[in-house]
Amino acid sequence: MEIPIFPLSSVLFPSGRMPLQIFEQRYLDLVKRCMKEDSGFGIVKIAEGSEVSRPGHRDLLLGQVGTYAQIVDWDSLPNGLLGITVQGTQSFVVNSTRIQPDHLMLADVDFIPDAEPVAAEELREHLLDILNALLQHPHARGLAVDFDGEDSAQIGNVLAQLLPVPEELKYELLCIDEPELRLERLDEILSELGGS
Repeated sequence: MEIPIFPLSSVLFPSGRMPLQIFEQRYLDLVKRCMKEDSGFGIVKIAEGSEVSRPGHRDLLLGQVGTYAQIVDWDSLPNGLLGITVQGTQSFVVNSTRIQPDHLMLADVDFIPDAEPVAAEELREHLLDILNALLQHPHARGLAVDFDGEDSAQIGNVLAQLLPVPEELKYELLCIDEPELRLERLDEILSELGGS
């Protein structure tokens, strides 16, 4: 399936939410089309290159895994730019990309089927407590994140989205396709952050 791509230096997870500022014409057109058609676009982490198109700069190198994003809110920002909030729905693998004449990137992708959540109950509850504490932060409250506290995949995805860790580490987590393995890796990361 071919979808439009919004390359970013950030990672979006399924069930995660992210605010974006839109200023390039190709992305303004994309957002307008998505809102009109109630469609979305793919967000893929940039491995090499820049988010902003610059003449004479090398092509982007993208990660192999991305997430399909739906626009859930929009507003005109104080700086005059369009602000949108997107929510991830499903991860995908990028097979190939091409650039349209308007410089919008399109990618042929295969969507990754949702895995059945089979996490250990104790670990899930521990991480859910941490996630609920993170959701009290004003930034997280402003995103109005909604998830199923019984679904270990959603717990892992939303927690990974909100954790203040480098985007490379978030991308590593996104590439883990088993929910219980992602929760185990998150537990390791949290132990490292806590110094234990």
